Amino acid sequence: MSEVRAKKALGQHFLVDLNIARKICDSLSGGEIRLRTVTAVTAPAAASALPGADGQAAAGRGPEEPETAVIVAAKRGTGNAAETGAAAATGDAAVAVDGRTAEIAAGRGVAAAAGPDVVQSTEPGVAAGAGRDVAQETGPEGVSGIEPDVTPDAGQGAKAAGRCDVLEVGCGMGVLTQFLLRRDDIVTYGAEIDPESVEYLHAHYPEFTPRLMEGDFLKMNLRELFPGGLKIIGNFPYNISSQIFFKVLENRDLVPECVGMIQKEVAVRLAEPPGSKEYGILSVLLQAWYDIEYLFTVNETVFNPPPKVKSAVIRLCRNGVERLACDETLFVKVVKASFGQRRKMIRNSLRSVFGNFGGAEHPFFTQRAEQLSVADFVELTDWVAANRT
Repeated sequence: MSEVRAKKALGQHFLVDLNIARKICDSLSGGEIRLRTVTAVTAPAAASALPGADGQAAAGRGPEEPETAVIVAAKRGTGNAAETGAAAATGDAAVAVDGRTAEIAAGRGVAAAAGPDVVQSTEPGVAAGAGRDVAQETGPEGVSGIEPDVTPDAGQGAKAAGRCDVLEVGCGMGVLTQFLLRRDDIVTYGAEIDPESVEYLHAHYPEFTPRLMEGDFLKMNLRELFPGGLKIIGNFPYNISSQIFFKVLENRDLVPECVGMIQKEVAVRLAEPPGSKEYGILSVLLQAWYDIEYLFTVNETVFNPPPKVKSAVIRLCRNGVERLACDETLFVKVVKASFGQRRKMIRNSLRSVFGNFGGAEHPFFTQRAEQLSVADFVELTDWVAANRT
């Protein structure tokens, strides 16, 4: 069964433009992971960490709606020794999430296939973009673009220092995987829940097999699998994109960067600054710890079959905030409560959850949730903690 037919059989939309796939992969930075922390962000200071102040549009998907001297460097030892023959010898080496956590962690020294640098994207706004245009061709299976050679260089026995672990969520038929495997500044791992896609990846990318985990990304223990940190990338399924970002948020001390293609309206929502009607719960929670960039829009025509909505690629980069200057558990509750009745003033929204605060009033009570910045919500959370009855 061909790539396109396989994806159609699964009822999914298959990205058929390899130039777009290359652009997405170029948007992820490489090199060692450094997780930096800063002093706690107080209410007045938090505004400086917010993205979108320059008016950039943020992108979001679908209807789904944190410098001290602490530096963790994830440096790896051995590297590109995984030859095709060695990978094939593993047989059923796709990793079940509940069965081979220790094995995949122990095998992290196996590097991704090395090759020529990927041609850089020319799309404005993409940080990795260079000035070279990508030629347009028609590759196998009706895929538009250049079909890359991902055969590993058997002569490279050691991984260069400074490479980082990257986890691709939802590898599918390897449309992004093939470009990630060509990069020599990252070590690519994969998470794929669909058995048919796993079988396809085994057959077409045998060198990738030892680092392919078969299972549900949302149930994976990232701290166990990637104790030194990881970056995340993927063409995220529309129906779980918000859940993926919540998992990134839960592991924010491990994940300094995330690049994902999601439904355009959700992408816009995530990156919007305060004051926008698209600004919502996940916008506030993610922007508390990440700078969010809307990179570029992806049209329906580059998918087979074409979806009914446009997609977009966004990038989350850790802003360095270690902790908020408030009770962070309460912060989440306050944000969710404030947007629970977003057409009403915050007074009504919070009182419906926390009571009437003994009649006390905060200056923000006459505003709506979408008008408050992360710094404002930090201040409001402290006030709620001191005044709830």
